[in-house]
Amino acid sequence: MGGASDSNLLPPGFHFFPSDEELVVHFLRRKASLLPCQPDIVPTVCMNHHDPWELNGKALEAGSQWYFFSHAKQSRATPNGYWSSVCADETVLSGGGGCSVVVGLKKTLVFSTGEPSDGAETNWIMHEYHLLDGRTGGSSSSSSASSIHSSSKKSHHPNTVRSS
Repeated sequence: MGGASDSNLLPPGFHFFPSDEELVVHFLRRKASLLPCQPDIVPTVCMNHHDPWELNGKALEAGSQWYFFSHAKQSRATPNGYWSSVCADETVLSGGGGCSVVVGLKKTLVFSTGEPSDGAETNWIMHEYHLLDGRTGGSSSSSSASSIHSSSKKSHHPNTVRSS
């Protein structure tokens, strides 16, 4: 399954608004392990083939955000720009209280149009999630899950999706 139209196949009242922990543990980990995800609604997208405003219909649209999987080793360049990291990675924890363990990393990226040497930053923001390899503590290179949305601070493209 995949695509915004697949959300129409879900039961009435279904609301997809996962936490960082749920994205990593229940979706990304299963996808990287080639296990079925239930519901299987988050599609795989080749990031370097699409600018962010072209993802409508290719990614799961949930409110003001789009969700999709992509391979972590893919280039972050697109036909009209590139994604670049804007802050330090955050850890994603699983479990409550004093028993929390780090299960992944969350990276925040912003989309810029043009070439890296003279690009213009846009209002598109992506959160990229990575699994941590439990044996080595390093990043897994199998897959990443992404959530992408347009910030309401700026408007550079007429088809922006507003975040709440």
